[in-house]
Amino acid sequence: MSEYPQANASRKALVLFSGGQDSTACLAWALDRYASVETIGFDYGQRHRIELECRQTVRAELIARFPAWGAKLGEDHLLDLSLLSQISSTALTEHRAIEMQANGLPNTFVPGRNLLFLTFAATLAYRRGASVLVGGMCETDFSGYPDCRDNTLKALQVALSLGLDAPMTVETPLMFITKAQTWGLSESLGGAALNDLIVEHTHTCYLGERTQRHAWGYGCGSCPACELRARGFEEFSESRQ
Repeated sequence: MSEYPQANASRKALVLFSGGQDSTACLAWALDRYASVETIGFDYGQRHRIELECRQTVRAELIARFPAWGAKLGEDHLLDLSLLSQISSTALTEHRAIEMQANGLPNTFVPGRNLLFLTFAATLAYRRGASVLVGGMCETDFSGYPDCRDNTLKALQVALSLGLDAPMTVETPLMFITKAQTWGLSESLGGAALNDLIVEHTHTCYLGERTQRHAWGYGCGSCPACELRARGFEEFSESRQ
């Protein structure tokens, strides 16, 4: 339950929801805290666009398995940001090998992606009467993306609130926890049923692979996203033994 139930009792949240493990954990986190929750996703020409199909399955499963949350879950919004793939050249928007770049960042980094996502989300939230944006950004177990860092998002929260002339809170519940702790968070929110849902229905693999089933879910098993998810699941499982 929320640490501030009365403060959140009437607030509406908009969750940046990709259909992956992290955003599903964040969606559960928001449903546990806020009176009303909507979701927003982005089609930006991503290589793993199968995640867009998983989004609706995950939402439907959450409604079916957790009726109290289902009563709070409102509309879903999918925005076309295909322009992003036209102006970027990355391994997430083009079919090429995933590798490190000279600047120390992996070529899966899509410049400006989270900045744009949150800006568009804030625009929609303003119209929908939501004052909280929730995202799965994390600077503990991550690839070093600068737009996932806490300082970046704090600065963006200030800019959005000033630019809209309305308070806009950016919540990042995963910011300082490991992937293993993310599995623990989702279990604390929805028990084994939520983690089973995450394993079976969410999508993380950068290559869009969903034919190989592992203990932690579907994926190629070798891309950075799969390796991180697998390692976190293993550490989480070991901690429970």
